[in-house]
Amino acid sequence: MAMVELDQMKFELQSYETTLQEVIDSLDLDGKSKRIEELEMELEAPGFWDDPDSSNRKMKELKNLKDTRDLCEKLKTQYSDIETLIEMGYEEDDPEMEGEIRGELDEFVAELDELRISTLLSGEYDKSNAILKLNAGAGGTESCDWCSMLYRMYTRWAEKKGFSVEVLDYLDGDEAGIKSVTFQVNGENAYGYLKSEKGVHRLVRISPFNAQGKRQTSFVSLDVMPDIEEDLDIEINPEDLRVDTYRSSGAGGQHINKTSSAVRITHLPTGVVVQCQNERSQFQNKDKAMQMLKAKLYLLKQEANAEKLSDIRGEVKDIAWGNQIRSYVLQPYKLVKDLRTDQEVSNADGVLDGNLDPFINAYLKWISAKKAEEQRA
Repeated sequence: MAMVELDQMKFELQSYETTLQEVIDSLDLDGKSKRIEELEMELEAPGFWDDPDSSNRKMKELKNLKDTRDLCEKLKTQYSDIETLIEMGYEEDDPEMEGEIRGELDEFVAELDELRISTLLSGEYDKSNAILKLNAGAGGTESCDWCSMLYRMYTRWAEKKGFSVEVLDYLDGDEAGIKSVTFQVNGENAYGYLKSEKGVHRLVRISPFNAQGKRQTSFVSLDVMPDIEEDLDIEINPEDLRVDTYRSSGAGGQHINKTSSAVRITHLPTGVVVQCQNERSQFQNKDKAMQMLKAKLYLLKQEANAEKLSDIRGEVKDIAWGNQIRSYVLQPYKLVKDLRTDQEVSNADGVLDGNLDPFINAYLKWISAKKAEEQRA
């Protein structure tokens, strides 16, 4: 085995020692262990399952705490094991060990980076499920097709994360694709990850719907909000709401085709529109739509407060609500570029197949650095 390769891997491993310790320290494992003990005691108490909603939330919290603790222990063990393998490599001079050590090191680095990114998800609702709404922009069939491509991209990303996807509202394009779709991504930190995707997504390609083979530019907007389970302190005047019912438009059985169970709620003062057609009854759809409306109004209130603070600081805003955030170029070359973080990926097909983590991770690091800079100012 080439000693230079061993030296390189040893140096690479040691460069992560401080990062590993910083990440573990930031997670307050002692506090998490105490909380695990508390939850396990509650689990054994009589009547724990009397309130299914509460018990399910606590079981989910317990699982997440244990997963984090176990991953930290695994990373510490991995670090020690790789150190041992490198020392064995020096002693035995076995060429086959080089590939084994490199594989273990790459796995360690990937899992450490994923854990480090998760520590940046400190927002109030970052751990919540996420509700996404895609709307095709101007451009007819071309934009509707782009909307369907983005919907596939996010569902593939969710599948790779082990998350589930639930469609809440769906409107087909006139000829092809999707005009709009609202769907919920269920999983730990789903909103924390996907909040980075809010904005306008731009596609440049040779249009499959243009007989002359001209290059086309299409736009789709994406709105993202947390699925906030608790009742938000948001006052809504019933007189400010317009509630419309309509027949569900998605694929389904006789119930979907014959009843006007889908609900659309418009908040007149802000123009915010939410809709749901997934549930079996009009009452359930209205309840879900009201939950979505409260979450949306809550985010708008937070954004307004942030803008006031920015005005006080005299900060030049570089991200506006709904502005273009990313370009996906398929012709004349292939490149996906985030216009906020400058993160680039040349494998555009891989991104459209759900490989979004480079962009999500870059955004979380970028926004964390920006917040730290603001606090120093």
